[in-house]
Amino acid sequence: MTDKSAPRHEHHHHEHGAANSKDPVCGMNVTLDAGKPSAEHEGVVYHFCSQKCHDKFVASPDRYTANRPAVPDVPKGTKWTCPMHPEIIRDTPGECPKCGMALEPMGVPTAADGPNPELVDFTRRLWVGTAFSIPLLILTMGPLIGLGFIREGLGERTAQWAEVLLSSPVILWAGWPFFTRGVTSFVTKNLNMFSLIAMGVGAAYLFSIVAVTAPGVFPAGFRMEDGTVGVYFEAAAVIVTLVLLGQVMELQAREGTGRAIRALLDLAAKTARVIRPDGSEEEIPLEQVRVGDRLRVRPGDKVPVDGVVIEGHSSVDESMVTGEPVPVEKVAGEAVTGATFNGNGTFVMEAVRVGADTLLAQIVDMVANAQRSRAPIQKFADMVAGRFVPAVIGSAVLAFIAWALWGPAPAFAYALVAAVAVLIIACPCALGLATPMSIMTATGRGAQAGVLIKNAEALERFAKVDTLIVDKTGTLTVGKPKLIAVLPAEGHDENEVLRLAASLERGSEHPLAEAIVVGAEERGIAPARAEDFEAITGKGVKGRIDGRDVALGNARLLDDLGLSAQQHSADADARRDQGETVMYVVLDGAVAGLLSVADPIKETTPAVLKALHDLGFRIIMATGDNERTARAVAARLGIDEIRADVLPADKARIIQELQAQGRKVAMAGDGVNDAPALAQADVGIAMGTGADVAIESAGFTLVKGNLGGIVRARRLSRATMRNIKQNLFFALIYNAAGVPIAAGALYPFFGILISPIFAAFAMSASSLSVVLNALRLRKLDI
Repeated sequence: MTDKSAPRHEHHHHEHGAANSKDPVCGMNVTLDAGKPSAEHEGVVYHFCSQKCHDKFVASPDRYTANRPAVPDVPKGTKWTCPMHPEIIRDTPGECPKCGMALEPMGVPTAADGPNPELVDFTRRLWVGTAFSIPLLILTMGPLIGLGFIREGLGERTAQWAEVLLSSPVILWAGWPFFTRGVTSFVTKNLNMFSLIAMGVGAAYLFSIVAVTAPGVFPAGFRMEDGTVGVYFEAAAVIVTLVLLGQVMELQAREGTGRAIRALLDLAAKTARVIRPDGSEEEIPLEQVRVGDRLRVRPGDKVPVDGVVIEGHSSVDESMVTGEPVPVEKVAGEAVTGATFNGNGTFVMEAVRVGADTLLAQIVDMVANAQRSRAPIQKFADMVAGRFVPAVIGSAVLAFIAWALWGPAPAFAYALVAAVAVLIIACPCALGLATPMSIMTATGRGAQAGVLIKNAEALERFAKVDTLIVDKTGTLTVGKPKLIAVLPAEGHDENEVLRLAASLERGSEHPLAEAIVVGAEERGIAPARAEDFEAITGKGVKGRIDGRDVALGNARLLDDLGLSAQQHSADADARRDQGETVMYVVLDGAVAGLLSVADPIKETTPAVLKALHDLGFRIIMATGDNERTARAVAARLGIDEIRADVLPADKARIIQELQAQGRKVAMAGDGVNDAPALAQADVGIAMGTGADVAIESAGFTLVKGNLGGIVRARRLSRATMRNIKQNLFFALIYNAAGVPIAAGALYPFFGILISPIFAAFAMSASSLSVVLNALRLRKLDI
């Protein structure tokens, strides 16, 4: 009946520790451990009291599942949370005790997720509400548009009973969730939009029912000139229908923000071509790929998982995860990322990270978490909403009293209309949406551009940052240093100096090490084996080669060894003025020579630095290099400040100093040794490549570690904060203008009193303008 590999959802609830389920056919409670029959339909497992019920269900499952709210396919153990109040976490679906919204599953949405069950339910209620509200409006408003003959033909008494029949399904069935949430809000003392809707609609409906069934109980203050009592069925029904429309649009918009995640999930390859040990090849589903598998990637295929090329070469389009449009050449030994698109070559790769460990899975996870996080500005919206609802109820009561005392006849009828209009127009639903809608849309947009946002707070803070600290190596420069020159000291041979340096550096992870080893290989020098190898962070390396003590490092290492660099300073400074990095080779306690290494500046760096300056950043370059080298690079690039000779541990201290001066500091770093500094900064930006994407300390991760991503992140954060402020304006301006008008402030001057129906339109309009404004971020050009 359904795909067995799909995640299954057990359709049951827990009572007193025993798992029970309702039989969908007869409605009886079934104890799950009693060996009763069960069947699966659309990913949901149903349990039955008997074989007879089971067979009935299997014959036409839709008949028994169509009228109950769908339970979405969620993995076992999923928690549920409120999109507006992430602190609310439950084990089962339900409603948020604070705002009444339906809880959403917390896991990452799967590509197979169906529509939100609440959206399905509310859409059905909206159609029913509309179907009954239209004839109700024709019946009540007909006399105003030349259709008065319908009401006259029925007679007033029959027409009022027709209104009861048409409005009751709308209010009592379509609008029922609003009443249950409204009652909950009063019971839990968390007043929200549903408190106002339940009060407004409930008052109008109950008043009207009494007016039709027992008109005699009303005093003269409620009666029209012809002695009848006015009824407000159409207002109550239309309000319910409009609120449903607003809810459906809001749920669809939330679904739309989840679309960014689904679009990312859809990037993943569905299958992989595995090469078996006997050389045969087989197409297997992506889920079956294991670490260490050899996979063939053909032209035009998607790379299935993260791994390393072991043979062949091709160019790979990585724009879907990095936002960078230029394809990247891949040869043996290079890393490839799952979901990227292979060009016209064929290669064989080894799977290194599969499933939840792949870069794409981590991106999706990060976006899902960021979409649920709260921005500090949300506290303002919450505070306003918290004080707003009681104030509105107070205003409605005051409006009622004022109209009842001073209004024209029938005064009580006018008073009721004014009070209901105030309750409805002031619904703070747009206020609750203002921030989360923008955050959800922005995080999805960022992910498409290779900018991953850890949480909403980082997004908000980044708009205010004024100082940016960047690393030189790999950020401003290519990160692939080259050996430029070998300068032996007197009595030493150039090749010998290089051989000693390369022998030591063979064991080191440092980017400069690679430059020396490759430089030696190019000159045909074979390195020896180093013993007692030791790396000294931020200074260099030392060890023993052929029984002699050798060290290689910067001027700091010479200080540690008690040596002077004085006699080599002229050579070294000349090199540093060219922006090259100089290292000393020490043999048996004396300097044997210098190595000069340069890391070329990325072609894109000057243009990006200009864009960063234009976006209001003061740029500080932090580098482990000597001051002269740093100055040479900074002068060429127009960098505002430099901090040279910096050890990784110093970066956090530099950030603290800047923060003490009142600066808002962002730090761009490339990984593990920068974690303390990334955490200390107001906003940490991880120049992520590969698995470092999971760097917990950073607020932003740029999938492709380059500065262009910072420009995109800044534009995105500024646009998002602008968008949130516009949303809050839309949300508050409708309410601020609407409440006095609904209360009747314009009546003494212009004779204008708005009807509750118009109030409901205005309320829906405020939500709609917030939703549409937030969704503009999806098209943002960054």
